[in-house]
Amino acid sequence: MITMNRIPRRIVTDIKDGKSIIKEDALASNVVEHVKDLYISDIWSTQTTPASLDDEISIPNTAFPITPKNGTLFRYVSIPPDKDLGVEIIPGQPHPMMHQTDTLDYIIILAGELYLIMEDGETLLKPGDIVIQRGTNHAWSNRSDQPVIQLAVLIDASGTH
Repeated sequence: MITMNRIPRRIVTDIKDGKSIIKEDALASNVVEHVKDLYISDIWSTQTTPASLDDEISIPNTAFPITPKNGTLFRYVSIPPDKDLGVEIIPGQPHPMMHQTDTLDYIIILAGELYLIMEDGETLLKPGDIVIQRGTNHAWSNRSDQPVIQLAVLIDASGTH
């Protein structure tokens, strides 16, 4: 079984005196435990597209992401089992964590198994699976006994379905 840290190590590169360097190597500092054992780390954010290679701008860490207008958000999430979240899941009712974002999201499951729940249907995701989430109403359900590690890149988007 692969184990992953709930708080990721972040390495940031830069250029100094014309040579590439490691500018930072430490555990991510922008980490919040939103509910018991649900850790979200907003690792990096850009404010424009194309992205600037200048230093990052600190962003608030929120349970439901706020992606900068014309920017991106790089997010690392440790999702506990549903039974440990303290939310009541009622059969036949929408999942209580159902939400919709106005972003295009590239999501990769790094460890564990997680259900992607849509308004009509769901699918089981396993390590290595990739989701292209296109501004749809969705929720995540961890029905196992182990935490899931999910990596997401959120990109500001326009348009509607």
